[in-house]
Amino acid sequence: MMIHNGIDTLIQGVYAPIRGRRIGLFTNASATTGDLIRTFDVFRAAHGHYFHLEAIFTPEHGLTAAVADGEAVASEVDTWTGAPIHSLYGASYAPTPAMLAGLEAIVCDIQDIGVRYYTYLWTITYIVEAAGAAGIPVLILDRPNPLGARIDGAILQPGYESFVGRFPIPVQHGMTLGEIVGMFNSLWNPTPARLEVLQCRDNPTGAIRVGHSWEDTGLVFVPTSPAMPHLSTVRQYPGACLVEGTIFSEGRGTALPFEITGAPFVDARSLAKRLNALELAGVRYRPHSFQPTASKFAGVVCHGVQAHRISAEYRPLLAWVAVIRTLRQMYPDQFGWKTETFDRLYGSAAGRAFIESDAPLAEIAEVWARDVALFAETCAPYRIYGD
Repeated sequence: MMIHNGIDTLIQGVYAPIRGRRIGLFTNASATTGDLIRTFDVFRAAHGHYFHLEAIFTPEHGLTAAVADGEAVASEVDTWTGAPIHSLYGASYAPTPAMLAGLEAIVCDIQDIGVRYYTYLWTITYIVEAAGAAGIPVLILDRPNPLGARIDGAILQPGYESFVGRFPIPVQHGMTLGEIVGMFNSLWNPTPARLEVLQCRDNPTGAIRVGHSWEDTGLVFVPTSPAMPHLSTVRQYPGACLVEGTIFSEGRGTALPFEITGAPFVDARSLAKRLNALELAGVRYRPHSFQPTASKFAGVVCHGVQAHRISAEYRPLLAWVAVIRTLRQMYPDQFGWKTETFDRLYGSAAGRAFIESDAPLAEIAEVWARDVALFAETCAPYRIYGD
């Protein structure tokens, strides 16, 4: 048995919620049917028969999900339908009134990965704000969160808002896009939109709830962006992304982005030994050498570790804070922060202060536990899937 995503439900219902309307579609190549047909190809084929596809909106990485991270994406025209393809990662993060003109509904379908740093969620919040102001209803085609319903990490603090975190949620929020966009629309949207979520159907073994594995969904994982090629990458990303806020490589420019770290001066065996001695649940560190083709240390051989998830107990945030903390202890003279980046990702200056204090890892875990409990209470009314 396989979960049916919102797009599959929409097709099976013969496009009932949007039939006959002039539609805007927010998506990229990560969104597919259960048969791996891209959502934008489904909409292209249905255009003129069931509805009119008047505009396509795209996030960071573009419609193909192939543009490099941080690179501005140009707007263009869809040669299949003649519809404009509006980039929301270029001149503007939000759709302008001109982009929305004439639309009777906006459909959002994209595969998120459940981490606050990932920009797709925040693009949708801008769409929902603009749609609310323009009186345009929004339909979310929901998908499972690859990281499941587990919540972890610190809540974003006031003053640290950015495009990798607009509102006070933890690093790992444990919600589907349909759930968290519904919470945003209710709690933080100054112009709430008329929002509908087309839910996932057929939920084998509680596969959208606490304790599930992506494998339980029966779905294939489709890469969501150039540096998110594998499910194993997604499972490391909540913690490994913090390495971007240091001088060490986070594996960009290799086949293992966000699964490895290192630098030319690191003793890989000693680093792995010290990390494994911490006996953190669900993880084993292996000495690893690599030569990035881009980003930090491009063309230079680096040494460090690869973090391997060995059980469902794995907590990537704790595992990678341990890596950063250990690197700082081993290489105090070479270690360096990219302070603004790290604090923006973590959600405050507290994470950097903790690492610099050399306090036991249990202390930061206790801080996160309080944030997790607070967010679990806040988000409970917006959960839409039963156990």
